[in-house]
Amino acid sequence: MGVLYLIRHGQASFGAKDYDKLSDVGVEQARVLGEALRARLPRVDAVVTGTMLRHRETADACLQAMGQSLEPVRTAGFNEFDHEEVVQRHTPRYADFAVLREELAAMKDPRRAYQDLFTQAVGRWVAGGHDSEYRESWSAFKARCLEALSVLVASLGPSRTALVFTSGGPITAISQDLLGIPDEHAFRTNWTLANCGITKVIYSERGRYLSTLNEHGHFEGEHRALITYR
Repeated sequence: MGVLYLIRHGQASFGAKDYDKLSDVGVEQARVLGEALRARLPRVDAVVTGTMLRHRETADACLQAMGQSLEPVRTAGFNEFDHEEVVQRHTPRYADFAVLREELAAMKDPRRAYQDLFTQAVGRWVAGGHDSEYRESWSAFKARCLEALSVLVASLGPSRTALVFTSGGPITAISQDLLGIPDEHAFRTNWTLANCGITKVIYSERGRYLSTLNEHGHFEGEHRALITYR
């Protein structure tokens, strides 16, 4: 059987001007992940990333810690959905990011407030009643992620091992498909995905199967402070 390790990127820079760049914690998460993978994966046949900066930086730090010199193949199929647009369609005044930042700053717990807002915004997007308002609907996003997975499996061939550095959205869409989870419950998985967690998919001529979901034991014990979710 072939194996795909879907890796969620390290912690991004929440609240910063460039969210896409890894935080210092995110870089350290990727390094610790790489050390763990070096011990368990003596051979990696391919490395794939989305085209976002946080995907590339996570891959670079992880591969360096693994001692791997493989050049990642970049594909937009594994990119995250546009979370800013999803929020703005739900609350149009947040098209001005300064308004969102100002309102969050006035909250007692800005991270929790944003998570509540984001949960509601994603619920609207996934429900499908406003698809024409989005550049990429939830159904189109799912199709794009599953197509990227199919193309990767076909290009690898049998009994190969690949690392895929991506985001929580694609991991959610792929896991939902493999487990047959209804749309309205899909993001219950997403909210618990840890940064630099591993979701393992095995494939063969018989099909594709979810082996593990959101594995992040490499951060337990002495590295427990590195467990983050956004």
